[in-house]
Amino acid sequence: MEKIGMTKPKLKKNRITQVFASFLVLALSVTLTGCAGINRKESKKIDTSKEQRYAYPLATASPEDTVTQIYAEKFAEEVKKLSDGRIKIQVYPNSVLGGDRELLESCYDGDVPFVVQNTAPQVNFIPDTAVFDSPCVFDDLEEVRTKVDDKTFLSDMQKSYRKAGYELLGYADQGFRVMSTNRKVASFADFKGQKIRTMENRYHLSFWKCLGANPTPMNFSEVYIGLQQKTIDAQENPCEVIVSNRLYEQQDYVIETNHLPHLISLIVSEKFYQQFDEKDQKIIRQAEENAKVYARAAADDRNEEKIEEIQKSGTQILTLDEMTRTEMKKASAGVREAIRKKVSKKIADAYMGEK
Repeated sequence: MEKIGMTKPKLKKNRITQVFASFLVLALSVTLTGCAGINRKESKKIDTSKEQRYAYPLATASPEDTVTQIYAEKFAEEVKKLSDGRIKIQVYPNSVLGGDRELLESCYDGDVPFVVQNTAPQVNFIPDTAVFDSPCVFDDLEEVRTKVDDKTFLSDMQKSYRKAGYELLGYADQGFRVMSTNRKVASFADFKGQKIRTMENRYHLSFWKCLGANPTPMNFSEVYIGLQQKTIDAQENPCEVIVSNRLYEQQDYVIETNHLPHLISLIVSEKFYQQFDEKDQKIIRQAEENAKVYARAAADDRNEEKIEEIQKSGTQILTLDEMTRTEMKKASAGVREAIRKKVSKKIADAYMGEK
């Protein structure tokens, strides 16, 4: 999940944090290599019958007060409980061990074996995850959850992750991504010309262009100031992000575009995962299942709370009519088609429906 970054006077502190994180990752790498053999070529099984001296790191790039953190902490708690304390995991939030890209690289190497993160940063590592950038596919969050939990679909996604060196355990979510703006959207025509900040993701950019908006890639650390100084009109994120980073202070409206589900994946280094015996692999999978159910319930509760908080601030929440939603879906057909050409046909058909 994205978060507001530091202002210029704090950059020096941020660099110090990054240096510290580098040393911490190195220390963890040495420790884990010694106790579990993660980086060794041979697939040596982990002996969990002995007392675990050091907790395995699980890292996120998200702040602590997020569903991402809830998902991660509940997973660590469930692993410890189901293994009777034999397997211990320590959660490191807020990019302490690196940003999303660094965490993917560290996870692949086995230095940080467990990672919880949004699927968007994974596209360059696991091409089939681009399917989750398909806009206007779902109208209901339960439909999304049913789809990503489908045994066949999940198995196909797990194969894609394994090819890239990761084991996918499952998906939680932060609900849908929505638009916040200072320009009211009552019809499809109202998207035209809106300067909206997006991730630097070609499918996200293409989607907003199809709506007639003027998408602008921007570091999330610059979004609040960009809205304040009116260099951008709008941005898009889950409600939880809008509230946790107080973006609503600079916005008159939150538009329930619900154009993309914000999925959160729990992955583990494939090399590391294969070093557990079958019994402990089952424990890890069951722990994820328990954590996923818990995190989804928390996401639903928190979304309602965040919507209330936004409304209390005076920012209006607007729901789009069916005509506008239909026009959005029609206008973005080319984006979905481009994604179909980049991902597995089986995965595309399962997620978006057969063409």
